[in-house]
Amino acid sequence: MKKGFITLLAFLIAPVAFSQAPAPQRIVSLDLCTDWLLTLHVEQGRVAALSPMQRAQKSFHPAPWMKDKTSWPSHDGSPESIAFYEPDLILVGQYAAISLREQLRRLGFRVEVLPLATTLEGVRDYERQFLAHAGLPPERAGNAPPARPLGKKRLLLLGANAIGTGRNTFEDAILTRSGWRNYLTEEGLVRLDLEQIARDPPDAVLWAAPSGAALANAFAEHPLWRSLTPPPSRLDTDYWRWQCPGPWSWDLIRELDQLARQAEEEHRARTP
Repeated sequence: MKKGFITLLAFLIAPVAFSQAPAPQRIVSLDLCTDWLLTLHVEQGRVAALSPMQRAQKSFHPAPWMKDKTSWPSHDGSPESIAFYEPDLILVGQYAAISLREQLRRLGFRVEVLPLATTLEGVRDYERQFLAHAGLPPERAGNAPPARPLGKKRLLLLGANAIGTGRNTFEDAILTRSGWRNYLTEEGLVRLDLEQIARDPPDAVLWAAPSGAALANAFAEHPLWRSLTPPPSRLDTDYWRWQCPGPWSWDLIRELDQLARQAEEEHRARTP
């Protein structure tokens, strides 16, 4: 009887003990998105190593709070390099490093996979899951700004290789949440046509791709954009925020909200 009572008591206490497990102290990231979450929320002393993305000199820009990405250790993407840092937690996104993370699990490391957020509602869940794995309170997760009523201004989100972002995409949700109408009426990623744009230009264009002289950017530099009357305004936001859904998406919405308000005020000032 006494033995049974002790067993029952141990069973009841177990969930409490599990919830009070010590927070991981040596965390490794396998991709860019988890790099940013890790450096945003976790003190640097608990970050064992970031992904090889941080070794790239030009392709990836550090998030502003990272200041100098060279001050953060990074592994080279091999199991040997990761094992060197003796992680007690490895974080990776849903579609990243699939073969590597399975190798690491077979070696006995704790690997947690974060699902990709495909909606604005999913961003908060994604962040809360990260916080739980990192041993941090869920209250630290951000919230989406309130939605604005759709204005009249149409925004074209232009990417590399003449690709625009249409309806029912994560990017479209950001645009419409901030009060813009999406210039494109098709769904998904859309191959753009210069003649169609010339006949019916957008009110504004947002270049959502890294700057540079690459051929992939030639469409955005076509003389057509300068010849349109009236020309669409060229909007600027931090490109890095478009690379990964995350709590930084809320700042992006706020930026676009402000730009939408400015465009509407300028339109009213020009209209008799």
